[in-house]
Amino acid sequence: MTTFIMKGKYSAESVKKISKGRTVKAVEIIKKSKGKLVAAYATMGETDLIFITEFPGVAEAIKASINLNKNLGISFATLPALKVGEFDKVAAGK
Repeated sequence: MTTFIMKGKYSAESVKKISKGRTVKAVEIIKKSKGKLVAAYATMGETDLIFITEFPGVAEAIKASINLNKNLGISFATLPALKVGEFDKVAAGK
């Protein structure tokens, strides 16, 4: 599984629908895309939500990102991520 950081931004309309139920729906959408929500954080500033997720690949992450936007009105920038130790190995050519 590949780790992805999903940075979410509420639209003006989606802020009105914030609820625990919507969080449950987000988890369901991620699972339907063969993913797993590892952690979720609410933040302030340019990004409203940070999801740490795992997906088998890029296609599944993109599918989840699109479906989260379609169904919940939250747009996500979805970024692949490596743990620093793994990054160090890649950067060193190992």
